[in-house]
Amino acid sequence: MSVLVVVDAANVVGSVPDGWWRDRRGAAERLRDRLVSYEGVAGRPGPVEVVLVVEGRARGVESVPGVRVESAPGSGDDLIAELAREARDAAGRPCLVVTADRELRRRVEEYGAECAGPRAVHGPPS
Repeated sequence: MSVLVVVDAANVVGSVPDGWWRDRRGAAERLRDRLVSYEGVAGRPGPVEVVLVVEGRARGVESVPGVRVESAPGSGDDLIAELAREARDAAGRPCLVVTADRELRRRVEEYGAECAGPRAVHGPPS
């Protein structure tokens, strides 16, 4: 069973002061493009399914092969928690949520998800 990796785009993009606030959608697209080469979860062999959750002005970013993009109709945190719950309900599918948001971490850990900080997916600048 593949590991579901859910990335909190707003939180990960916001962790690097590179001017992302001037073009939130463009910053989310750059993150999405970096995630295409994401190779997996340390200590867990096997494939991963990467889902990038966007919200606000980043909505409308398109999925690409290797990264499914989900535009949250409201709170990105609510959608991320829902995805973690669905993973748990799918026969305990392993789920890793990438965020530094403490409250979101608490919520998804209630569903059995593991959490990692933004460094887990930040690659070298492109």
